[in-house]
Amino acid sequence: YTTQFLKGLLDAPRLIRNACLLGSLHCGKTSLMDVLVERAHNAEWDPSKTIRYSDTRKDEQERQLSIKMAPVSLVLPDSRGKHFALHLTDCPGHANFSDEGTCALRAADCAVIVVDAVEGCIGQTERCIAHAIEHKAALTLVINKVDRLIVELKLPPTDAYFKLCHTLDDVNAKIAEAWDAAALRLDLEGDAPRLSPVDGNVLFASAQHGWIFSLESFASVYAEKSKVDPAQLAKRLWGDRYFDSSTGQFAKRPPTEGRNVRSFVAFVLEPLYKIYSHVLGEEPATLKEALLEVGVKMSKEDLALDPRPLLKCACRRFFRDRAAPSFVDLLSQWGPCPLDRNSTKVKQHYALLSGPRFDSMCLGDANGPLCVHVVKLLSTPDAKDFVAYGRVYSGRIKAGNRVRVLGEAYSPEDPEDQRPCIVQGVGVCHGRHVTEVLEAGPGNCVVLEGVGQHVAKTATIVDDSSDDPCAIFEPPRFDDQAIVKLAVEPLNPAELPKMTEGLRKISKSYPLARTKVEESGEHVVVGTGELYLDCAMHDLREMYSSVEIKVADPVVAFCETVVETSSLKCFSETPNKRNKLTMIAEPLDDGVADDLERGDVRADWTKKQVGAHFRAKYDWDLLAARSIWAFGPDTVSTQSGAGCSNVLLDDTLPSEVDKKLLNAARESIVQGFQWGCREGPLCDEPIRNVKFKILDAAIADQALHRGGGQVIPTARRVCYSAFLMAAPRLMEPILSVDVQCPADCVQAVYPVLARRRGHIVQDAPKPGAPFYTVKAFLPAVDSFGFETDLRAFTQGQAMCSSRFDHWAVCPGDPLDRSIILHPLEPSPPPHLAREFMVKTRRRKGLSEDVSIAKFFDDPMLRQIAEENPIS
Repeated sequence: YTTQFLKGLLDAPRLIRNACLLGSLHCGKTSLMDVLVERAHNAEWDPSKTIRYSDTRKDEQERQLSIKMAPVSLVLPDSRGKHFALHLTDCPGHANFSDEGTCALRAADCAVIVVDAVEGCIGQTERCIAHAIEHKAALTLVINKVDRLIVELKLPPTDAYFKLCHTLDDVNAKIAEAWDAAALRLDLEGDAPRLSPVDGNVLFASAQHGWIFSLESFASVYAEKSKVDPAQLAKRLWGDRYFDSSTGQFAKRPPTEGRNVRSFVAFVLEPLYKIYSHVLGEEPATLKEALLEVGVKMSKEDLALDPRPLLKCACRRFFRDRAAPSFVDLLSQWGPCPLDRNSTKVKQHYALLSGPRFDSMCLGDANGPLCVHVVKLLSTPDAKDFVAYGRVYSGRIKAGNRVRVLGEAYSPEDPEDQRPCIVQGVGVCHGRHVTEVLEAGPGNCVVLEGVGQHVAKTATIVDDSSDDPCAIFEPPRFDDQAIVKLAVEPLNPAELPKMTEGLRKISKSYPLARTKVEESGEHVVVGTGELYLDCAMHDLREMYSSVEIKVADPVVAFCETVVETSSLKCFSETPNKRNKLTMIAEPLDDGVADDLERGDVRADWTKKQVGAHFRAKYDWDLLAARSIWAFGPDTVSTQSGAGCSNVLLDDTLPSEVDKKLLNAARESIVQGFQWGCREGPLCDEPIRNVKFKILDAAIADQALHRGGGQVIPTARRVCYSAFLMAAPRLMEPILSVDVQCPADCVQAVYPVLARRRGHIVQDAPKPGAPFYTVKAFLPAVDSFGFETDLRAFTQGQAMCSSRFDHWAVCPGDPLDRSIILHPLEPSPPPHLAREFMVKTRRRKGLSEDVSIAKFFDDPMLRQIAEENPIS
């Protein structure tokens, strides 16, 4: 196709589809993209080479896994010859890089779930399905690597059919489970979508051998030789359908005479098996004749190829005009048009749900005010700058446009986080290169030059001249958390500015990565796991700063919590002695913190809505539910380690406290509470799962005496004192680990996990596959080097995938000074919390123990001494 033809399709939103490929590691997403790109380029690549077209980085090619999401826009025809512009995104399958998939889902309308036919629906696939449902994306399925059932497992056709059925049923069960879990929270209408080959939303593929087909596209093979309707035949090629050769009809029961096999086995799998057996088992002379019968022409050079490239060449030519059109049929039928999906995405993610701009975005009005949602920053080939990848919701964007870039902290009330700039170029990304277009309208996913320097991670772009009230698309809510920390410093101290600039680019490039400077002066990078930080360090050294970097051993982030109610009413006075706050702390109900982090409570809810939610879901009394002042440490959920998992309640009585004066100081008290929750008293880690109650407050009547400088530090201090009097504990992140290994290696997995405080929750054989799946929980602090250990113990036969699952309380009391820590010796479990706290404080340059006098006023200390609640 020509560039002009592409530009014409971009102006026809009904012929555009936005989709992302999701799935587990090595399920074949990148190879599937290769099949589509090869067809779009109308070329035949060397069958002996693996191209991995959408792996654009050298380290991706070397590691043979995707690290970054790769947008690839293609023009492809469907089975009827109608062309569509497809904006596809190849997402990484490794659990550490799930944040890339989240960004891709923000721009996509349809999620193509790719599943390995042998491995089936594993843990990472389940998470991809749940995350796609969270984003209300349409779901479709590609069962890839079907060739493994034939060549590797050597299953008979009937057994292969049952294996495919089991995989499909498993996927549908996980979709129903995730749908039911999210239905009430997301207001999902109707029953869970059900995927079926008969409906056309399931494809079968072997991307390695270059073929993809749906039931209808395979039925078209028979339609070419006999006068049958492919659509009607396709409906009879799945399930308990049998072909009676004596009557020439299909029936739901096996025929009394003749072959007793299902129609899918007879019409689809057996011909496929015959192609494989002929190619792998026959001599070149007879093979050439056999392939000619099915319309595949092979030259002498092709027949001289090794078996693997020869098989790929033969399959590719047999399916050549059916592979890519089958995929386009899937998206054209089940992937919604961007204009139809705009309304859903805007209502779910846009912060202002009214006004002319909102209406224009919902309709996808090309003549309305401009609005582009930037979901990701892509590094330029020279790594010196970034281009912004985003979706146009309304208006038209073109080079030379004067626009405003609204950052993640922007709001109409606080419009400071915005930057005016000029768009220097608009293009469509093809993976390894970009095609410049004059302009792009609603529904398109484009790359924008000239705005990357003004975007931190995500942004909303609007026209500079518009006076309409603007809001932003909310920052993405990731299904993972950055819990692993790495301290870095340049080998040559004079190169610190270059390293700092490189760290800023790392933060832009990796959605979940955060960089910060500790009080001790060390620079810390926070990521999701070992591989994630390894890739970030590679980028820092090779791409963004080109300096020698020293790296410390990785450590994990902790949280602080309480397990009891404060044993005393804790109070604190402001330095001018005019204000006094009294609080207690207690644990939140089970599940509240997780729900808050997931975004169940929206920032724009009224006090009444918040009260109704807490009363209905957690059975709080109405007065307490409506007394919620704030969540902390953040107002809305972010990936800072604790999100908004703490609650501040006003539990004062109007008869005892002047509510008018208290409300005058409310903003300062909330700021002090959120400051305290961001850096807890034990080791400056975020506080989590704690409810703070204001029991009494004496506030000065003059505004001069109740300013933020007086009240904010006091509020923080009283939060700390209430926290320390409520049996404080340390929380550590726990990883969910999925291990795949042969049956004889399962027993070797147990000791590897046991010596790292891990425990197995399930081990079961995988139906139709020669391996077991083991599910376990493992503390993140003990997970470093686990994969290497596991492979050593199982002679390389075990494969594992791990990711953050939940927070758990560390065993032991971190404030127990009777515990003696011995250097270079492992601590017993009751001493772990103390060890983690002391080591974290040392690393941050703090004193080894928590100083009580720092957080308690003198009158408070005297009261503690008199009552002596701790024996």
